[in-house]
Amino acid sequence: MTVPEIDPTDPAVLHDPFTAYRRAGEQSPLARMRVPGMGPLWVVTRHEQARQVLGDPRFELNAASFLRPPGIPEHCLPYLRTMAEIDGPEHTRLRRLAAPAFTARRAAEFRPRVEEIVGRLLDALPPHGPVDLLEHFARPLPTDVICELVGIPEDDRARWRRYGAAVAAGHGPEFIEAIPHIVEDAKAAVTRRRAEPGDDVISVLLAVEDGLDDVELVALVWQLVLAGQTPTNLIANAVEVLLTHPEQLAALRADPALAPRAVEELTRWTTPQLLTTPRWAREDVEIGGVLVRRGEPVTTAIVAANRDPRAFAEPERLDLGRAAAPGHLGYGHGPHFCLGAAFARVQTEVALTALLDRFPRLAPAGEVRHAPDGGTWRVAHLPVTY
Repeated sequence: MTVPEIDPTDPAVLHDPFTAYRRAGEQSPLARMRVPGMGPLWVVTRHEQARQVLGDPRFELNAASFLRPPGIPEHCLPYLRTMAEIDGPEHTRLRRLAAPAFTARRAAEFRPRVEEIVGRLLDALPPHGPVDLLEHFARPLPTDVICELVGIPEDDRARWRRYGAAVAAGHGPEFIEAIPHIVEDAKAAVTRRRAEPGDDVISVLLAVEDGLDDVELVALVWQLVLAGQTPTNLIANAVEVLLTHPEQLAALRADPALAPRAVEELTRWTTPQLLTTPRWAREDVEIGGVLVRRGEPVTTAIVAANRDPRAFAEPERLDLGRAAAPGHLGYGHGPHFCLGAAFARVQTEVALTALLDRFPRLAPAGEVRHAPDGGTWRVAHLPVTY
């Protein structure tokens, strides 16, 4: 079996990762990739094998999964070890404590507040376009939602939005500079809720007996707030895709009840996260007939798995009425399945429904450019008129 090579710096891969990873998956369930600073790693390109790796305890997260750039203050390091970096019983304990705050029922109960936030942002748009919908809607919405949910005061949210941009970059002086402020603001949010409990995640976690210690709680708070900003890219991607698929847009306008299924299909078809965090093989493991040896790193290509013809009929076709089975991997799979998936679904559904209802003449106002990001499929700006 020929194992294809993928160059993540190749302009063809950066500008059309869907085609690049799909072609690799046509040849083999695994590809090889060289990542600057990491060396060669395996890339799983098919749906069945991706689910296998994401749910298999023989593949572990470790310190090399989350490289720390030099310069982070020593006192901040304990707070950077989040639940996303932990496997095994410790991860199970932390997730068990946090999960009740992120159930589908709680997301449904929070929906009216999401609708209020969406309505306020749409009211604030200029009366006539064009406008960059990324800057004025898709970016601030998830920040406001997750801050409201977790318990971050409104006056602090602009700072958390800046923190999110710095952490998304993952390197450079802005990232290093942001870390101490993130930790201190997360500590302040916990202290405030100890003194003034409310109906938010921090208050719920503080009330749990035998719950999180202070370091774990602060780490979880900043992780939740920053991770909760990621629906920005899904919402922006979804709007772009709908505007370039007028027949599907018309179907959704004609039948708003289609929205939940539409969100699932859009997540499958234009998933923002291209690759999962690398995992390391604890032992020799065979994946789709390819031997991965102990100590070798493996990532899964969500971008390929979500368009695998072995799992989805006509996977290159956008179909907002598509049945969800066997399930896309837009929120991951296994023990690290996205904790906030239910909330991401609700706010994406509310955002798209309200936007299309408010602006029946919504249309592109120029070329949409994508940021050249090897790990995330995202627009750089989203000019629209209405």
